[in-house]
Amino acid sequence: MLHPHTELRFVSQDIGYGIFATQDIPKGTITWVKDSLDRVFTHAEVQKMNEANVDNLLKYTYRDRNGDYFFCWDLTRYVNHSYEPNSMLTALDFEIAIKDIKTGDEITNDYGTFNIIEPFKCANGPHQRETVKPDDLTRYYGEWDELINEAMNFEDKVSQPLMKFLTEKQKSDLKQIHNGTMKVPSVLENYFPDK
Repeated sequence: MLHPHTELRFVSQDIGYGIFATQDIPKGTITWVKDSLDRVFTHAEVQKMNEANVDNLLKYTYRDRNGDYFFCWDLTRYVNHSYEPNSMLTALDFEIAIKDIKTGDEITNDYGTFNIIEPFKCANGPHQRETVKPDDLTRYYGEWDELINEAMNFEDKVSQPLMKFLTEKQKSDLKQIHNGTMKVPSVLENYFPDK
């Protein structure tokens, strides 16, 4: 489930569409949460699909820590990659704003956290990382963990419209993180080592 204060807009011919904030979304806000309407496809299910369906699936899904293909039912599938994202996938099955997102800003994440299958060059400008690679999680998890940990300090201090979509386990984990009895799990826990 994507944050409710967002909308789909055309970005450019090269990029296509993206998701933009319709209100300010402060750092620490949960911007997306896995919900029961999202669909998970196992590797075996994908192998039974025709080529056209596989192409669409690979374009609009990410792979979870089990290597299953995760398809978001809502507009979340239009969130674009950025090397300097303002939202980041956590190991808690939600994304969190790692920066203040202002009204009109595009909401972005780093596809390096998504267990992509093939490397690709990003269309939104040069960066020291020229290519997003399938094993980026193993190289950048440390700096991504720092961004997530910093944002998590604000999670219980800002409005959370998606809180009602969190599972009881997610809510319990957040409570334990904020009372100091649990550390924020590393985003590296999401890594699926492709065989």
